[in-house]
Amino acid sequence: MDLFFKYLQYEKRYSPHTLTSYHTDLGQFAQYLQKVYEITDAAEADHAIIRSWILSLVQRNLEPRSINRKIACLRTYYRFLLGQQRIKANPMLRIKAPKASKKLPGFVPEEPFNNFLDSFTFEDTFEGQRDRLILEFLYGTGMRLAELINIEHANIDLHAKTVRVLGKGNKERIVPINDSLYTCLEDYLAYKKAAVSDNNSEKLLVTTKARPLYPKFVYRVVKKYISLVTTSEHNSPHVLRHSFATHLLNNGADLNAIKDLLGHASLAATQVYTHNSIEKLKSIFEKAHPKA
Repeated sequence: MDLFFKYLQYEKRYSPHTLTSYHTDLGQFAQYLQKVYEITDAAEADHAIIRSWILSLVQRNLEPRSINRKIACLRTYYRFLLGQQRIKANPMLRIKAPKASKKLPGFVPEEPFNNFLDSFTFEDTFEGQRDRLILEFLYGTGMRLAELINIEHANIDLHAKTVRVLGKGNKERIVPINDSLYTCLEDYLAYKKAAVSDNNSEKLLVTTKARPLYPKFVYRVVKKYISLVTTSEHNSPHVLRHSFATHLLNNGADLNAIKDLLGHASLAATQVYTHNSIEKLKSIFEKAHPKA
């Protein structure tokens, strides 16, 4: 398994989040094999044993999406074992994943959220300006949480008004910086220079002790401010990414352009946002079509 995770990290360049999830999934599978079948090597498990583990997950009422992620982990693992000639046949070929209901991505309402960003008075401190920048960055660029906390000063080009984002699989993309975000950046950098003792930190977003921000920190910030705008349970950093895409689409942006801005590998991943925009399309239809 150690060799497998080195393969994922250095050759496949999986994200730290995926690596952590796969560590958990494989660990749970290994515990199941040992406890139920007294098997200490996953290479010895056949499709019937693997299916019994999946069934046990279903019986525990685990979400289909979580089960499918665990199945995806095992598919990757057994393909690796086959490539390493540790097994003669891939037992995952006979495993079918349960169907998961497609949940439409949640998003914040466009007008109230924009009014909030324009009118809310953030604290006139380093912390207050950092909170503001977090919201503006997530909503203004549509980047992922992991991409946000890994932004370095070298990735920002204030002259060209762009930010270089390192996405999944170490794929780089260039995202434009809007005027509002540009102003936030300038304000934040001034406060950071005055408030943070170690200004040699490469990371753009840091704590007052110059340590890089971590996911839970950003979650708390986003949840705090989104709750002032909406009572919806959708208040994670990823919701601002969904909002970015949905609002762009509602205002006539090209789907391919949104795909490139989000860093999606295929258009299929971006098309989910067209479902969120159907109400907008209905509204336009009712106003414009003579038979509506």
